[in-house]
Amino acid sequence: MTIVGLLLAFASVVAMVTLEHANLMSLLLPAPMILVFGATIAVGLAGNTLADVIKAFKDVPKAFLGKPAKPTESIDELVRLAEKARGEGLLSLEEEANNAKDPFLQRSLQNIADGTDAEELRLLMEDEIDTKMRADHVSSKFFAALGGYAPTIGIIGTVVSLTHVLENLSSPDHLGPMIAAAFVATLWGLLSANFIWLPLSAKLKRLSELEIERMTLLMEGLLAVQNGTQPLLLAERLRAMAPAENRGTSKGNKDKKDKADDGGKPGKLSASRAA
Repeated sequence: MTIVGLLLAFASVVAMVTLEHANLMSLLLPAPMILVFGATIAVGLAGNTLADVIKAFKDVPKAFLGKPAKPTESIDELVRLAEKARGEGLLSLEEEANNAKDPFLQRSLQNIADGTDAEELRLLMEDEIDTKMRADHVSSKFFAALGGYAPTIGIIGTVVSLTHVLENLSSPDHLGPMIAAAFVATLWGLLSANFIWLPLSAKLKRLSELEIERMTLLMEGLLAVQNGTQPLLLAERLRAMAPAENRGTSKGNKDKKDKADDGGKPGKLSASRAA
């Protein structure tokens, strides 16, 4: 959606220029573009640590390729773990920890298998979630800052160009093109802020929110598994925590519910088989 959105945004600008019968190349001037993009990134570097900047640019691919996990997948996994814990004991979760690909889930399962106190385990997981939230905020904040700098830098470029225009008032034939070129810097300042930097910031922030929600769901589910909560009750509780549009009945729970409904209504089942 990020790629589609940015392409549509720039395509809208191209469509406007075309419908206005203007020359698209008149907007692609190297000097104002170098100033806007170069100075914007430069002041972003000046306002952050090197580690923050490196992390922010490393997270850029995530904005285009990152896919949040579906809550139903986490719920199915937690219900399966609850069933195994009730049947084989909490020590059996050590094997699940060794096979888990998610580091957060792996560490939490290992702590449960090691007999970590429930309150201590909650504190450990909450601290990890909080650390994740603060780390993700660095990248989002960096690109939001670039979105704030870019329009002002564009205005600086326009002022510099207009100063050059005033120096050449003796050549009225060239004033029109020079003034038009002067405002290209402002245009690119606004375009880069609203078409690149701010959307990147918003997308990274949203992906972080979804990941924090997933980790919170895992935390509550794992604490319930440690407490010995009944699997079907756990599934209902976790679905209540998920967003309304993602509250689909988990596969395992749906199968059990269907069996329970069939077993409780023999007449309906017989009629169905007869039909």
